[in-house]
Amino acid sequence: MKNTLYSLLALTLLGGCAAGGADKRIDCGEVAVFQQPEGRNNLYKVAVTRIDDKDVVSKASYRLLPGSYRLRLTEFIDDPRLAVPNAKRSYREMTLEVVAGQRYHLVAELAPEHREEAERYWQPKVWKQVQSDCSMPANPR
Repeated sequence: MKNTLYSLLALTLLGGCAAGGADKRIDCGEVAVFQQPEGRNNLYKVAVTRIDDKDVVSKASYRLLPGSYRLRLTEFIDDPRLAVPNAKRSYREMTLEVVAGQRYHLVAELAPEHREEAERYWQPKVWKQVQSDCSMPANPR
């Protein structure tokens, strides 16, 4: 009797999980920092360190619901023309309107004419925008 009761309880719980919409997905957009532009043209890699007011672990891409986001980026500019010492380098912030089904490739754009000015030597930029099949769980944990 006890075993039957436990079996029914387990089946009920498992059935609830399966019927609970575990496979429900919603459309999203993607922010990517994993591609290095061909030929560079003053474009360099970046890392995302914060999305809105939340620090994030650095990774190649982030799936986001459609909407406006404030991103904090750190540059990885390795260019002999850059005269700003490492200690004076700083992050930049940009606002990005994310649309479902789009991937935004972000880069740091070096401004050679400002290569000695800590506040102006680079700017974040959407280098490339492409279609993307992006979906995420409706109830992410």
